[in-house]
Amino acid sequence: MAIQIIGAGLGRTGTTSLKVALEILLKAPCYHMVSLAEHPEHLALWQAAAQGDDANWPALFNGYSAVTDWPASAFYKQLMQAYPEAKVLLSSRDSESWFKSCQATIFPKILSTEGDWGEMIRSVVFNSFCDDLEDRDRCIAAYEQHNEEVRNYVPADRLIEWQPGNDWQALCAGLKLAEPDQAYPYINKTKDFLARS
Repeated sequence: MAIQIIGAGLGRTGTTSLKVALEILLKAPCYHMVSLAEHPEHLALWQAAAQGDDANWPALFNGYSAVTDWPASAFYKQLMQAYPEAKVLLSSRDSESWFKSCQATIFPKILSTEGDWGEMIRSVVFNSFCDDLEDRDRCIAAYEQHNEEVRNYVPADRLIEWQPGNDWQALCAGLKLAEPDQAYPYINKTKDFLARS
């Protein structure tokens, strides 16, 4: 099974909901940050990729049909080369609400998590995004720059743009798939994330 969808959107842009939605549409697993809990052996591979080493993407994503969220979104260019038939999915939201969501949820976790996992995710985020997650202006500028870079880099015929609230429509239109006869799976909202913390 090859990767069909490369998620280029950063964390807190609906990536957990997209993971579930893509699994419904493609009827196969989607790799996401939460996949690392199931595969701690992947930490060293991501850490090496963050340091610039070539990654064995087919081995890493064996059994998956899509990827979304960090750490994979930081490597969308490399993944486009590895999977030339795959579509690129850019999930995004309003910059200010994105930053507020990150500040309330994932940024404190990224900064405080210790051990191999913390080292890996900080390497990925700091090297590919921003090394000061407490600086609102720098983070928002990096977020907007990332999204614009994706739009400029990815050919129009490979790019699908999606925002929370688009439900199935934009996703299914871009994938040329019928919309499922079920509600879009909105999960992992800020209040849900905080309730689990």
